[in-house]
Amino acid sequence: KELCNAFEKLMHEKFQMSSMGELSFFLGLQLKQKKDGTFISQDIYAAEILKKFGFTKVKTTSTHMETQKPLNKDEDGE
Repeated sequence: KELCNAFEKLMHEKFQMSSMGELSFFLGLQLKQKKDGTFISQDIYAAEILKKFGFTKVKTTSTHMETQKPLNKDEDGE
């Protein structure tokens, strides 16, 4: 906690900024901080884009894809 407070004080000295509590949105990204990590998504932004272009009331269809297949990180980056 002390280290965080010292870092915040240093940032205030170098930059014009404000402390508004826990970070939940940053540059259009939604951030969720949990015990097992920080999760980043753009759910709200995606919903706004769909609404803007009228895709909230379209007819949906099923896809031919496994719904329970886990998505794993590609270690080779391909």
